[in-house]
Amino acid sequence: MHAVDEVSLEIRSGEFVAITGPSGCGKSTLMHLIAGLETPTSGEIYVDEVALHNGDDAALTNYRRHRLGIVFQFFNLLPTMNVLENVGFPLLLQGVSLGEIERRARALLDVVGMTERAGHFVHQLSGGEQQRTAIARALIHEPSLLIADEPTGNLDSKSAQMVLEVLTRIGHERRTTLLVVTHSEDVAAAAPQRVEMRDGRIARTRGIGEPRH
Repeated sequence: MHAVDEVSLEIRSGEFVAITGPSGCGKSTLMHLIAGLETPTSGEIYVDEVALHNGDDAALTNYRRHRLGIVFQFFNLLPTMNVLENVGFPLLLQGVSLGEIERRARALLDVVGMTERAGHFVHQLSGGEQQRTAIARALIHEPSLLIADEPTGNLDSKSAQMVLEVLTRIGHERRTTLLVVTHSEDVAAAAPQRVEMRDGRIARTRGIGEPRH
């Protein structure tokens, strides 16, 4: 049995889609394939006309660096940097000027409600604040696709609700395509589109391919 088998799916630019299903159903593998972290044994994957199924290392690195943002369950923030520095770090690696990095980072901290925590370090933040910082960091290079892997999985209900509100606002207000892999029914219910997986296949879709209003 394949981790992902005969999956055929088209997601339009700017959509907000939840990918759901029980543990082991293929959600994470599908996410890794779309992120260019794994290569399919057969079939084709295109994101913004980039062919991920046969891209070389340089092409996949360029795709992840410029077109893709990823939010992880465990935040992956750098403890020696404050919030502002964590958010701006991906642009520092690209050689963007410090002034431009700070401008863009502060603008995103405002989007995720973290402006007043810009100078704080990771150990001074709650789980929800760390996740909102991670969301801002994932958006700093203005990716066309944002993937969030169980973004509320390690949070209490209040923090999870705040993160969900941020993701929903991003889905409504920004042009970024948003894919959220989740076990949470609350998170899935917030997404206009939903893909349910079972045993490596798509069991059901809601809203996928329907006209937008």
